[in-house]
Amino acid sequence: MSNNSLVDFNTVPQLFNRLVDYHQGKNQTVLRYVDKDSSEWVDVTWPEFRDKARAMAGYLYAQGVRPGDRVAILSENRPEWAYADMATQLLGAVNVSLYTTLPPKEVSYIVHDSGASVFVVSTRIQLRKALQIYDLCPDLKKIVSMVEVPDDVEDADHVDVFDEAMDSGFEFYEEYEDAIRANERAVKPDDLSVLIYTSGTTGNPKGVMLSHSNLCENLKASLQRLRLREGGRHLSFLPLCHSFERLGGYLGTLASGMTISYARSIDTVTRDILDVKPTVLLSVPRLYEKIFNAVSKSVEEGGGAKKKIFEWAQSVGFRYNLKKARGESINPILAGQYKLAFKLVFSKLHEKLGGHIEFGVSGGAALPKAIGEFFFSAGIPIVEGYGLTETAPVLSISPFDDPQYGKVGHIIPGVQVAIQNPDSGEMLGIQSGDDYPSSLTTESGEILAKGPNIMKGYWNNPEATADAIDADGWYHTGDVGRFDNGFLMITDRIKHMLVSAGGKNIYPGPIEEGFKHEPWIDQIMVIGEAREYLTALVVPDEEVIRSYAKEQNLEASKLGDILATDDVQRVFDQLFRSYSRTAAAHEKIRGFRLVLEPFSIENGMMTPTMKLKRKAIEANYGELIESMYEGVV
Repeated sequence: MSNNSLVDFNTVPQLFNRLVDYHQGKNQTVLRYVDKDSSEWVDVTWPEFRDKARAMAGYLYAQGVRPGDRVAILSENRPEWAYADMATQLLGAVNVSLYTTLPPKEVSYIVHDSGASVFVVSTRIQLRKALQIYDLCPDLKKIVSMVEVPDDVEDADHVDVFDEAMDSGFEFYEEYEDAIRANERAVKPDDLSVLIYTSGTTGNPKGVMLSHSNLCENLKASLQRLRLREGGRHLSFLPLCHSFERLGGYLGTLASGMTISYARSIDTVTRDILDVKPTVLLSVPRLYEKIFNAVSKSVEEGGGAKKKIFEWAQSVGFRYNLKKARGESINPILAGQYKLAFKLVFSKLHEKLGGHIEFGVSGGAALPKAIGEFFFSAGIPIVEGYGLTETAPVLSISPFDDPQYGKVGHIIPGVQVAIQNPDSGEMLGIQSGDDYPSSLTTESGEILAKGPNIMKGYWNNPEATADAIDADGWYHTGDVGRFDNGFLMITDRIKHMLVSAGGKNIYPGPIEEGFKHEPWIDQIMVIGEAREYLTALVVPDEEVIRSYAKEQNLEASKLGDILATDDVQRVFDQLFRSYSRTAAAHEKIRGFRLVLEPFSIENGMMTPTMKLKRKAIEANYGELIESMYEGVV
């Protein structure tokens, strides 16, 4: 099967230059952003992208950046990120991207550990971080700021303003063009392209070394499974330093001939969607969960008749879209029913998503089954992907013609995934992406992966590399899963496994995922390590709680007081009783506490990739947790 890339490529500079040639004379828009002064969308064409990437390459070359050198970028999604990244790639240098949410201490660690010589930053907040850590990073020579340097900053000789760097870069590129073009041609597939620091839930982050081959081979294999198309539109809002957005929302969309529009911010995504009218939506499950919960809330409030219509529409939509996905004939009665269901229920959802969505992609965490089935019924199939930064990142993608929600799809071409018994080391089954159709079914075990997408290792950390990649070349993901008729299913992280006081092994992930579609719950963490039973800390959905308080005429006005009322406590008590009724004895949740403050990156209770820092949460709420086990011997 051919991939959807417009050109063939083996390195990122090759991809960029061949795309530039492909779009020659077409005046095709490639990037779009909102101008802060006019609030209007501005188009960047391929010739402009080429010129600006080359200008930045000229500037970086003049600063002494050579093949293998590291250039750090601390920026939100915006065209300047793409210019800086592509310039770095053209020089054969290495992009070190950082999350904008990182505190100065972690920024300092990454810039110092990577040995970056140039540090590109966006806003005044990010510039302050860079200035604060400059003296702690001996290899750092230049800071390039996308904002003017504030007047109160003294001794800013080592800071250049991005626009001025670009202006000088145009001249430098002309001066050094032969040397720069020679560097582009000299980039080999095995050369390092990016360093992505994984946000571990414990300890210092590790720098994942990904080569041009890792990225390019993974991209080409992924594009065989995704229906990205020339002329499509993508709204970029997931952080570009995350491997999912880098591969799918940046390199993948460029290779497919799509236009990338940068969201103003993560808070304006719903408004930006209406402006951009994307044809594909790349997101973590959180956005889909929020949309689903808003729809569920509206249905609940609409009463019995509305609920019946909604359930009927979902049933009709699922049957209709399953036949459509499988290429089966659809009888006129079902087609007529779906037309009515679309008009009554699903059309509003399509309008909220801009009216042109062809499909969604979900990655970064498990998508709850009910949410996947809801969007599929509405005619918006969500393709699930699974992988890790260390696998560049994609290992599996769910097929369009056989959607099975609750599973993460088929292994992509060129990649092998194995399930290994973590205790005995026995291989329970190996699935190659080139061997479908497959009926492979296995027991659960650790997920291992092998292929051209597996990282070169961890930067300056041979011990961690040896721990992750065994002597046979298998990368150990640390995830637990199994195969079900060729489909990969994820159970949880090995290190998240709880061992109860009774010796039962319990994975909290699937239990937590089961509550994701409850409109009452915003976040949840299950507790139970060495305990007699499971309990949960719950961050309720404030909007739903306040709406309920208004309906029930609760006198309390502060959120904490509302949560303490018997009415609200009773709602959550019933919710957990309902779950526990069908759960295995050791997986019943026998206590809960509602907490006011959401788990976030800022308060140290989540990683930048939005994973719970379980130990930090347990330490923070130690007394509250103990109160759920009082009297237990």
